[in-house]
Amino acid sequence: MNVKTPTPLSPPQLTERRPTREAAEAAVRTLLRWAGDDPDREGLVDTPARVVRSYSQFFCGYEIDPDELLARTFEETDGYDEMVLLRDIRLESYCEHHMVPIIGRAHVAYLPHKRVVGISKLARVVDAYAKRLQIQEKLTAQIANTINEVLQPKGVAVVIEAAHQCMTTRGIHKPGVSMVTSRMLGAFRDDPTTRREFLAMISMGGTAARVADEA
Repeated sequence: MNVKTPTPLSPPQLTERRPTREAAEAAVRTLLRWAGDDPDREGLVDTPARVVRSYSQFFCGYEIDPDELLARTFEETDGYDEMVLLRDIRLESYCEHHMVPIIGRAHVAYLPHKRVVGISKLARVVDAYAKRLQIQEKLTAQIANTINEVLQPKGVAVVIEAAHQCMTTRGIHKPGVSMVTSRMLGAFRDDPTTRREFLAMISMGGTAARVADEA
C-alpha cells in the first residue's frame, strides 16, 4: 500500500464572507415573492429552509478535496497493467448559467502504473466536481486532470454523456438531446488502439439511449 500526501485543493475564493443560513433563507423568500407567490402561505412557509437544506446537498462538492479521495493507493496488483474502467457512473450536476440540473452518466478509465485506487474513489471524484455549479466541458477536464495528477497513470480517459435541463425545460425546449464530452490523456490520447478499446467498452452499455429518459 502506498499513501501519497495530496496537495490541498483550494476552493473557489469568495469575494466576501459566506452568508448565514438565515440570509440564504431570506433570499429564497425574496425569489418566491419575485415569482409572484406568497412565502407566508401554508404550502411555502417552510420552503426557504427546505431549499437551503437541499442546496447543502446539491453543492456539497465545494467541501470535498478530490485529491484527498485518491490519496490511498494499492501496489499489490500482481502486475496488473490493463485498463481499469468504471462505466455508467450516475452524474447529477447543476448548470452554472441557469442553476438547473445536468443529468447523465460518466465513464472513467485509467491505465495503472504500479498502483491502483479503490474503484469507489473514482465515483467519488466524479461527485466531488459534479456537486458544484458547472459546465460539462470543465467538469470533464477536472475529473481527468485530477486522476492524472494524483495517480500518475499511463493514461486517463473520461467521457460524460448528459442532458441539460437549461435546454430541455427552458429556452430552446429540445428534450431528448444529450451532450457528449471527452478528455483523453497519456496512452488514451497517443495510442489509437487503446482509445478504440476504451470507446468500444463504454458503448457496450448503450448509455446514450438512457440519458434522455432519466433527465
